[in-house]
Amino acid sequence: MPGNTALSRRQFLKSTVPLILPVSVLGRAGAVSPNSKIRLACIGTGGQGTANLRSFLADERVQVVAICDVDDQHRDKALQMAGLTAKDGYKDFRDVLARTDVDAVMNATPDHWHANVAIAAAKAGKDLFSEKPLGASIVEGRAICQAVKEHQRILQCGTWRRSGLKVRMACELVRNGYIGELKEIEVGVPGTFAIRGGYTGMEGPEPVPPHLDYAMWLGSAPERPYTAARCHFNFRWIDEYAPGYITDWGAHFVDVAQWGAGMDDTAPVEVEALQVKKRTQGLYDAPEQYRIQYRYANGVKMTLFTTDDKATYGTKFIGSEGWVFSESEMLKASDINILRTKMKDGDVRLYVSKNHHRNFVDAIYSRGEVAAPAEIAQRAATICHMGAIAAKVGHGLTFDPVTETFPQQDTANAMLLRPMRAPWKLDA
Repeated sequence: MPGNTALSRRQFLKSTVPLILPVSVLGRAGAVSPNSKIRLACIGTGGQGTANLRSFLADERVQVVAICDVDDQHRDKALQMAGLTAKDGYKDFRDVLARTDVDAVMNATPDHWHANVAIAAAKAGKDLFSEKPLGASIVEGRAICQAVKEHQRILQCGTWRRSGLKVRMACELVRNGYIGELKEIEVGVPGTFAIRGGYTGMEGPEPVPPHLDYAMWLGSAPERPYTAARCHFNFRWIDEYAPGYITDWGAHFVDVAQWGAGMDDTAPVEVEALQVKKRTQGLYDAPEQYRIQYRYANGVKMTLFTTDDKATYGTKFIGSEGWVFSESEMLKASDINILRTKMKDGDVRLYVSKNHHRNFVDAIYSRGEVAAPAEIAQRAATICHMGAIAAKVGHGLTFDPVTETFPQQDTANAMLLRPMRAPWKLDA
């Protein structure tokens, strides 16, 4: 936790940065002039953060004004990409949020940081492009939704497949009954962890490199000895931070399943995790193999399963009269005539977004809808977390989508909120 020096810096920023009204306050929804660009701060500039930064730099309506990362190497690279100098680089996200000349933030921190950053950004009046899953637990995601609603912020979750043409086409075919009555959904995600950097997970403690603020990287997560195998991309294989591909790719594909099934405002009522396998030694202890079965209140079944067959990565909708499969730019069906379907007057047409990052910027100006808002992202993430919890308890569970709890299941309900290490807490 930063001491008085960091606090003083935030107070200094608040008192010395000129008051510049956000674009949303000025109500500019028309053509963009150089003086009305969205001023964006990027928090977390590792792999996905760099990809997001590159997309926003390509938008002529955006001016990146600040970069924040606990790793000096990541931050310096991102500063160079954005054409900024060291004075606009930060280690503590709160110093960024103290700037009055920031309209919006991009949050691509590790999962266990999503809620703290997002809630603080909403309280500071910043709009948010926040990576998936929405929160690192069901309760954290709900808290983000509440903060966004209370402070009237725009939030776009990084579940970008909602901005894909072929994904939308697949979901419209399902929603309009062109595969008959929807019966099942199959969601295929990778099995074996794609560990980067040549690590095995068996690495021991080592000195913290001078370019990394490891205490800040850990944040609210349990205190653990440093090893490079723990940080950055590979955090997702460690259960204290994330449940592997369940929330990594699962958040994307389950989100598509929700969209196509017309279930954006709810979640399954039953879940059971079968064939769960984990590594028995080392750091990487998240579920690596599994078959998670869900049932919605209307009887539709969904299975989230691991596979090493890349052709099955994605979302398959199975109806009484055929099936459609979608992943990114891939669209397949049991019959070519399903794909040749021409929509009729009166058919359900879904929200159109052609570019996920630009869609977010559009909404900042219009104060309108985004493709993947907080409430929708919360449902997709919740389903993933339900599966991860079921994998831990080892038996089937019932779930109440209204209260977002497991009725009369104390062990499962204890996992609705990820423990946070002091001084960090959910509302800060």
